[in-house]
Amino acid sequence: MTEKNALALLREDRPGGLEWFIDRYTAYVSAIAWNILGRAMTAQDVEEVTSDVFAALWQNRAKARPGQVKGYLGQIARTRAINRLRQAEIDLELEEDVLVLPGADPEMLAESRERDEAVRAAVQAMGEPDREIFVRHYYYCESTQQIAAYVNMSPAAVRQRLKRGRDRLRDILTEGGARDDRACQ
Repeated sequence: MTEKNALALLREDRPGGLEWFIDRYTAYVSAIAWNILGRAMTAQDVEEVTSDVFAALWQNRAKARPGQVKGYLGQIARTRAINRLRQAEIDLELEEDVLVLPGADPEMLAESRERDEAVRAAVQAMGEPDREIFVRHYYYCESTQQIAAYVNMSPAAVRQRLKRGRDRLRDILTEGGARDDRACQ
């Protein structure tokens, strides 16, 4: 079955549509939820967020578009997981782990780890609310509108603070010799 066929079944409330998406994307959705909740919440919380994501797909099945469902599910998973943290009043922290890909060059991994540590330290050194804005936008993929509502600023002010933060990070990383154009874009 293709995604287009599964969407047609889903929209027509016929068996097999939602199940196809659940079978195909549960691991993906769970991984996103676990990456956000894993250190602060239980496995049951991750399962609940995962279930909520597929319930949201069911409720919004008329809006789903072929080729865009995976991204939609990923965004819903991030939003639901972050909302779960907010409900529990848990602060968002920067991830300490670095994704290590099999077969990667050890020297490249060491450089990447060094750069990641420099970025993490620079972000941690930012004052509030800049640090909060930066973490929410770049690490938890929140929109400027969501962040603006949380920090009680206009979206334009949030965008301006993000730009200034990127500029500061670029300067810090350039001075420290850790310059990598991809890290500052």
